[in-house]
Amino acid sequence: MKNLDDLNWPAISTTVNEKGFAQLSGLLTKADCAHLINFYTQDKLFRSTINMQRYRFGQGEYKYFSYPLPPLIQQLREQLYTPLAAVANQWANLLGSDTTYPQSHVDFISTCHQHKQNRPTPLILHYQTGGFNTLHQDLYGEIYFPFQVVIVLSQQKEDYQGGEFVMTEQLPRAQSRANVLTPNQGDALIFTTNFRPVKGTRGYYKSKMKHGISEVMSGERYALGIIFHDAA
Repeated sequence: MKNLDDLNWPAISTTVNEKGFAQLSGLLTKADCAHLINFYTQDKLFRSTINMQRYRFGQGEYKYFSYPLPPLIQQLREQLYTPLAAVANQWANLLGSDTTYPQSHVDFISTCHQHKQNRPTPLILHYQTGGFNTLHQDLYGEIYFPFQVVIVLSQQKEDYQGGEFVMTEQLPRAQSRANVLTPNQGDALIFTTNFRPVKGTRGYYKSKMKHGISEVMSGERYALGIIFHDAA
């Protein structure tokens, strides 16, 4: 895994502010990705399995990890949270919110648990040919963190075709704008869970964003989702 302290967080923050998302290239090695994919068949690591088609979320499957999280996932969750908490607090200030996100993820999770959100939310997603994920948001309860991260564990054009990451933004008094991203194996995408602040004529307003996965045309696509808040 790349040393997160070596990343250019001011530049990442600027991109997140301007677009609602940012890509981190080569966050995980190929060996890291294989290690995480191998978890998928180890049922004892997971608290639940979701069939997307059953709930009309799309076509595919994902599994939520149980506590304790595997060390690599716990490390990613804690270390990615801290620089993003600084941006989250900036956003809250711009929007006039009195919400304050603590500097450490341990303290944030404590807040989740005080609100009876006790179930871990990191997950691995698995798509096969024909698989897709409808546009959505991952909120899970009253307490949520405004950012999440997905790390692609498979390589497009080698392991699968299609399966692009799609983000839409609802523009004021206009149609939605779409961004289509094709991260490589090991790349991470930081993106807003719900909205981003945008400056208007009367100050900042919330621009709503959603994310999903386009249809996988062939092969298999795995991804790791790092959601920082726990679920009710």
